[in-house]
Amino acid sequence: MAGPPVPGEGDGDEVAVLGSNEAVALLGRGLDAEVVGPLAGRPLLVVRLDEPGAEAELVDLARFLPSVVVGLADQHTDLSRPPELDVLLAPGSNPPAPWVGWGDDLDSALGRLAVGVTASPASSVGLVQLLRFSPRLSVADALVGESLLYGLLQAGPAHRRWLAERPPVRRRSFTGPAVDIERDGATLRLVLNRPEVRNAYSAAMRDDLVAGLHLAVADPGIERIELSGRGPSFSSGGDLSEFGTTPDPVTAHLVRSTRNAGYWLDVLAARTTAVVHGPCVGAGVELPAFAGHVVARPDATFHLPEVPMGLVPGAGGTVSIPRRIGRQRTAWLALTAAHLDVDGALAWGLVDDVAG
Repeated sequence: MAGPPVPGEGDGDEVAVLGSNEAVALLGRGLDAEVVGPLAGRPLLVVRLDEPGAEAELVDLARFLPSVVVGLADQHTDLSRPPELDVLLAPGSNPPAPWVGWGDDLDSALGRLAVGVTASPASSVGLVQLLRFSPRLSVADALVGESLLYGLLQAGPAHRRWLAERPPVRRRSFTGPAVDIERDGATLRLVLNRPEVRNAYSAAMRDDLVAGLHLAVADPGIERIELSGRGPSFSSGGDLSEFGTTPDPVTAHLVRSTRNAGYWLDVLAARTTAVVHGPCVGAGVELPAFAGHVVARPDATFHLPEVPMGLVPGAGGTVSIPRRIGRQRTAWLALTAAHLDVDGALAWGLVDDVAG
């Protein structure tokens, strides 16, 4: 597994891994684009956590590094003192937070990361750079940071290439409300209502959801908010037929800044229970994670597909998900586009209960 000090290179099946001292020596030559990062063709740095004396220096360097920095533990690593790196991998299947277990196949785990990062280096590095500081901000400020990065990536070559290569998606007309808003005494029920497209999160759904949340903000008599989805899936994520249809990324950012359902879900978190089921994708993971209580049906799965699109989670996921499971596990889910089952989501704290 050990290789020459060339981080992030390989064919996806074999990844160069450095010792802590090797990594510090490499980075000590400078933090410019000629050392690591997408501009150097080295967006991934994997480091064995084998020399505790070098780890503190590595963390200080990694904080500003334009690269995804992965810390690799072994059986002798003290998992109770995780270093502040972007992704943390440990032996076994269920290491303590914020570690991700690589089970019995370290090569496979590293290969998944390498494939994801090298396929979308700019969005991968942008994601971890955002996650390094976003959890320390207020939710409102962190959402602005996410939107700015999302808008920047919308104009980037990777996302433009994804738009050009994807098959055409026919826009479907829809006459009913995208969100059913039902008041029952002190309970407000918000039901995503586009079952024919698995509740794809459209502009109309966003606006209807924000309108429903505004009702709860304005009325303290609403003591409980229930968020759910109609049909086979809570939400299949962003409506692909609307991707690339905004006038420009700046306008899109301004719209997100004023009509962000995640912000209002956070304001109302103490009163909100989200009930999710089926494939929860993109916004279908990000939005319920703001709720104070998340209940999942046994068939629920969770998937963040945005990085392979040349983007980052843009419905608040870089804000809501790290506050539930930590930034390192959030980065793993997004960089690998992994599918997390309901048991894994419960173990990590992405959901609070599983109901039949």
